[in-house]
Amino acid sequence: MSDTKPTVLFVCVHNAGRSQMAAGWLRHLAGDKVEVRSAGSAPAETINPAAVEAMKEVGIDITDQTPTKLTWDAAKESDAIITMGCGDACPVFPGKRYEDWKLEDPAGKGVDSVRPIRDEIKARIEVLLADLLPAS
Repeated sequence: MSDTKPTVLFVCVHNAGRSQMAAGWLRHLAGDKVEVRSAGSAPAETINPAAVEAMKEVGIDITDQTPTKLTWDAAKESDAIITMGCGDACPVFPGKRYEDWKLEDPAGKGVDSVRPIRDEIKARIEVLLADLLPAS
């Protein structure tokens, strides 16, 4: 692996739930060892309040994040692109690492329904992180 830190882009439709929770987990678990980005193909106005509450329960504050429109440059400049149901709106670049995480959409769900999604995302982030930053 190169001396530069890897860049991971999480993409979902609204950039208000799954991708924001994934970005929050990766920032929390990786610290400054990974550059974290998230975006949506059709971003919402605000982050899902149930996602914010579910993350707050595990000590991660994502209230300062804003849903962001997916751009060609953000995808091109990322080493790994993790999609979560963004469909055909996700650009494909040769040589990039792609993973499509099949996760339930937390939109319109209460915090009780979002907790299992949050926990599944954490487990996937831990696997991703172990692969991105292997122990030396």
